[in-house]
Amino acid sequence: MEPNSVTPVSLNATQIETAVNVPSIARRRLKTFLIALLSVILLLVSLVMAFHAYIAWTLAKPHIDPLRSNPALAFGAAYQDIQFPSLNDSTLLNGWYIPAAQAAASKKTVVFSHGYGGNREEIWVPLYDLAQELQKQNYNVLMFDYGFVQPKESVTGGIRESQELLGAVKYAREQGAEQVFVWGFSMGAGTALQAALLSDDIDGMILDSTFILDPDTLYHNMKQVADLPRYPTLPLVYLFFPLINGVSLNQVPYNQVKETKYNIPIFFIHGEQDMKAPFEMAQELFRNQPANSGSQLWLLPNDSHELIYRAHPQTYLELTMGFLRGLSTPLSGQ
Repeated sequence: MEPNSVTPVSLNATQIETAVNVPSIARRRLKTFLIALLSVILLLVSLVMAFHAYIAWTLAKPHIDPLRSNPALAFGAAYQDIQFPSLNDSTLLNGWYIPAAQAAASKKTVVFSHGYGGNREEIWVPLYDLAQELQKQNYNVLMFDYGFVQPKESVTGGIRESQELLGAVKYAREQGAEQVFVWGFSMGAGTALQAALLSDDIDGMILDSTFILDPDTLYHNMKQVADLPRYPTLPLVYLFFPLINGVSLNQVPYNQVKETKYNIPIFFIHGEQDMKAPFEMAQELFRNQPANSGSQLWLLPNDSHELIYRAHPQTYLELTMGFLRGLSTPLSGQ
């Protein structure tokens, strides 16, 4: 039996070159595909990072409308343009000081603490109405702009703002006030609570629609703008925020604010339809106050963020002015 014979096949030069190049072409195509895939991934990562950096930037730099009026034009009050430093001298603030309407100098002053994205007028409240009533009731009124109203400054969630509010309180004391009350709105109310952690110079507070910049509330507000997942959205915003303004959101003492039993009376005002600051936070804050602190809670079932005065002007004034009268003690010269 003859062994199997193999018939030789002759290959020309072109066939040999093609056979050699096939693996090389496949490798090049794979390399090109991997480079393209990596480029796409890097582009997507860059877009995600840039998007969250933009969110952090918009949080730190809200649009602020210019002042539209002044106390003289709004309700005929004499006032002074004032400037004063924050308590730690980090910023210089601008504001108005409105002496009480009565001839005798008043030693009771209310300092307004406006909210995020607003200025000393807080037009949607509006603060002019409250300032007018306070002046009639023989309170001096101090209205000022937080540092973030200035183009070069940014929002810090109450970290720098609490020092600025205490600067306003100090200014009021320097004008002769023996009692200083803070009336805060939204983030300005949260800032007031932070300031009261640092100083005993505040004698009482009215806090309308209290907003505290904790992670849950921040994400709650971001989710209303865009349906973003909590992760990685929240960690990335926290990452970029200090790169923009040098202050970390982790420095906001939100847990301390929630847990503190303040030694001053606080009047919490909140609407259950508040989509920016959940009303449960105001309930928690109120419940945590000592029973004998004189603190109160006015919770409205159908009202929204910072619009309670507009909806119930007469009741709002009766309750807030009554609360302040309860805090005021007879002072010399009153």
